[in-house]
Amino acid sequence: MSKEHSTTPEEAVVPLRLELRDLLRAKIVKTVEEILDEELSVALSCDRHERTDERCGYRNGKQVRRITTEMGPVTLSVPRGRVQQDGGVTTEFESRVLPRYARRTRRVDEAILGIYLAGANTRRIRKALQPLLGEEHLSKSAVSRVVNRLKGYFLQWQQRDLSQECYPILYLDGLNLKVRLARRVISVPVLAALGVAPDGQKQLVALRLAVSESSACWGRLIDSLQKRGLPDPLLLVTDGHAGLGKARRSWPSPKVQRCTVHKLQNLLDHCPVHARGEMKRDYAKIVTARDGIAAREAYDSFLAKWRTLCPSVAESLEEAGTELLTFYEFPKKMWKSLRSTNALENLNREFRRRTKTQGSFSTETAALILLYGLVAFGQINLRKIDGYKAMKELPDQGWTVAA
Repeated sequence: MSKEHSTTPEEAVVPLRLELRDLLRAKIVKTVEEILDEELSVALSCDRHERTDERCGYRNGKQVRRITTEMGPVTLSVPRGRVQQDGGVTTEFESRVLPRYARRTRRVDEAILGIYLAGANTRRIRKALQPLLGEEHLSKSAVSRVVNRLKGYFLQWQQRDLSQECYPILYLDGLNLKVRLARRVISVPVLAALGVAPDGQKQLVALRLAVSESSACWGRLIDSLQKRGLPDPLLLVTDGHAGLGKARRSWPSPKVQRCTVHKLQNLLDHCPVHARGEMKRDYAKIVTARDGIAAREAYDSFLAKWRTLCPSVAESLEEAGTELLTFYEFPKKMWKSLRSTNALENLNREFRRRTKTQGSFSTETAALILLYGLVAFGQINLRKIDGYKAMKELPDQGWTVAA
């Protein structure tokens, strides 16, 4: 005699979930249809069956449309109408809520882009979303069209007017990506500019693929920022790359802060292994001093001592000069954020982590589009810099500083 199968709590929940989902989907359909009907009533200046002097057109039946939403595919009954224009000519009503040829909601397109930017290809995107959205309107070509929109977004961003964007602080640095150029995969630098807005929020300002980090390549990036109207920042935070050092001379207005972390690495490269601990302690007295005066005293003491112990270490420090100490001229709460390019290094680290599965990019544009998309669509979140509340203490040069 067989035992009767008893329903487990988990099995009982499944039909309930499906029923709730269907009810919610039906509610969404009804709400959208009501919104579309109201939109048409506003365009015609009258409700259904209403006769008024203000009436400017007429209804023309309904059209059945199937739309893919975040709740899955739904069928809508979309009202049609003819709207009278100036001169007595009537035109077909076009909904702003549901554009004529739209097959997916904006949130579905954003989900597709999000999965793509997370590292999935077209096949994986379709497989991931198929249980929710079904196969309809989610073909390979449909996914590709959504992904290709990134190129348009990127080109607009890359050519935008910068005259209304103000960044008191600008970080400049580069990262390397593998790109196929002239039928060969090579590692090429991507030059990046990261700005800090008056409220302390970091913003990606520019990306440019270059053949090298030469002064000519950095010069073209800086020239592009200036030509598009970017107001001069108060401070440029850079590493010690020679090409960038020469290029920024064409931008004489901003003060310059050399990255203290990069400089420490340079000093270690010139220092004997047995003396590195002592050298690091002496260097720390420079970059963690109580104020600029104490920092300058520590700087002079470092040079006097290490000219005797290891001249190459002293020469490396002198190469950066007092640009290592510029951050002391700013509010103390911001020192940690300003004495290194870590803000941009963290972004570069995220770029590398998200792109390491790509192997190499087929084109230069593909690499830049992906990097831009990771930030633009929230896959990489940029937070405010440490000490952002002290931004209001910076000299006023025409930008609005948040309280």
